[in-house]
Amino acid sequence: MLNLCIVVARFYEDIADELMRGATACLDTQGATYDIIAVPGAFEIPAAVRLAIASGRYGGYIALGCVIRGETTHYDYVCSESARGLNQLALEHMAAIGYGILTVETKEQAFVRAATTQGNKGRDAAEAALRMIALKKEMEVR
Repeated sequence: MLNLCIVVARFYEDIADELMRGATACLDTQGATYDIIAVPGAFEIPAAVRLAIASGRYGGYIALGCVIRGETTHYDYVCSESARGLNQLALEHMAAIGYGILTVETKEQAFVRAATTQGNKGRDAAEAALRMIALKKEMEVR
């Protein structure tokens, strides 16, 4: 049975909840089990995934969150560093990671992408993680 770790940034709780609904519904249909780790924001997601990797309990990881552009450059740093951190983990640890961190201009854009009736990016991130897990098995990588 597949066991995954979902790391979700709770900064925008309503968006995080919708992303979670999409991801968990996808995993439930595949018969996968999962644990959920909540972190304050997107910047903290890579560190939490790294801790989960170190635990050795999971076959894959799903990163969920949202960063909405504000009036400062903070947005740019959070977006690039969270993406860079997750990519680095995937490459260095051969980790199957589904990337579901929305990087948007407005909260309205985030809802369109997160909603299970519209963009359903939570589902997309879960499907990406599942596909990468399957690819690792196909390649017989441990």
